[in-house]
Amino acid sequence: MSDDLEKKNSKLVVKLVLIAVLMFGFGYALVPLYDVLCDFAGQNIKVQGSSEAESTFAVDATREIRVEFITSLNARTPMTFRAETTSLNVHPGQYYTVNFYAKNNSNTQIKAQAIPSISPGQTEEFFKKVQCFCFTTQTFEAQEEKTMPVRFTVDPKLPDRYKTITLSYTFFDITNRIEN
Repeated sequence: MSDDLEKKNSKLVVKLVLIAVLMFGFGYALVPLYDVLCDFAGQNIKVQGSSEAESTFAVDATREIRVEFITSLNARTPMTFRAETTSLNVHPGQYYTVNFYAKNNSNTQIKAQAIPSISPGQTEEFFKKVQCFCFTTQTFEAQEEKTMPVRFTVDPKLPDRYKTITLSYTFFDITNRIEN
């Protein structure tokens, strides 16, 4: 009986180690799997770095794209946040600057991060930001107000079927989530 019990225990140990290895592999594979699924769904917004120099596109003055700006706050973010311009008609290839206003409504310092989203998702690769407050964490002193610019262009290669692009930002209070 003791040999039979030893064989069963050995098989159990092998199975448990195999399950642990498979769980680790699955966890490791989630990031690339997530990227693939988000790319497929058109939701994989990759923020372009602010070090990107303004490239020169040929301005298409015969075409206009409507760019809409939407802002929102996470429910726990004690701020006021809005776009100073709610929409703009732009010529592809020309650079534009739009300002956003934010105010810390609390009596303590907060750190906040803006997360951008571009809709429809297929237009994301044609919307080029060279300056954006979303590139870095924003620190707001108590009751501090800021005007924050976003400098962008729309690549003239944007397919003609897209007439409107919506740029949305959501601010999150991350004061307690990052090291000071």
